[in-house]
Amino acid sequence: MIFGLFNFFSLTILLLNFGLVFPLFNMAWECGASSNAALVRNLNLAGIISKPRAIEAMKHTDRKFYCPHFSYADSPQTIGYSATISAPHMHGIALQELEPKLQPGNRALDIGSGSGYLVAAMARMVGKTGYVKGVEHIQGLVDLSKKNLQEDAKHDPLIDYMVEHKRIEVVRGDGRLGSPEDEQFDAIHVGAAASELPKRLTEQLKIHGKMIIPVGTAFQDIFVYDKHADGKLSKKSLFSVRYVPLTDPPSDYEDM
Repeated sequence: MIFGLFNFFSLTILLLNFGLVFPLFNMAWECGASSNAALVRNLNLAGIISKPRAIEAMKHTDRKFYCPHFSYADSPQTIGYSATISAPHMHGIALQELEPKLQPGNRALDIGSGSGYLVAAMARMVGKTGYVKGVEHIQGLVDLSKKNLQEDAKHDPLIDYMVEHKRIEVVRGDGRLGSPEDEQFDAIHVGAAASELPKRLTEQLKIHGKMIIPVGTAFQDIFVYDKHADGKLSKKSLFSVRYVPLTDPPSDYEDM
């Protein structure tokens, strides 16, 4: 859910991936394709994803289940409720960065989980002994993501098992507060901007855990935070962006 500047192979790319508006620009590199396999191959060839487990997760998470329109275009697409699913390259970057903490048996949290795509991709990385929770503040999107995961599960015994055994869950909540439960995660992805790093999310990040989140006001940076043995955080900036903020749900969607 971003709009920003991303430097790639000496090109300055204008990215639009707002959760509340339509894309205005095509990507300067063309990773879009006519199939999920070709899309992931293009992302790999472009150098956006290179870690084998991230590549495999995206290969097996077919965007057609989570993005009904222009499923394989490398641009954000509308999913209803004035929201979009992020462009494939943004999901690839998130999985690439979080891959060390998306190991079998680990726990992952996706804030602003939208239609459920990244929840499914993370689940394929942490496996049947792992756990993935999506938090979304619009009930209609919570319901949509559950429906999408059920459809995906018809084609993959792993997702079917994880949904049935509640190793995958999507709940409604305030993303600024993280999971509504008192729990911790090895990997946290945040799909909307915080004006400052939310304290609750840092508390829900395990020791040696990793979080990727946009932080700032009018313009932000995508930061990767690592939590060390002493509980302190270190960070690195990936690139500058402009995201929609972590907020309360729109009033007209409160009962959806």
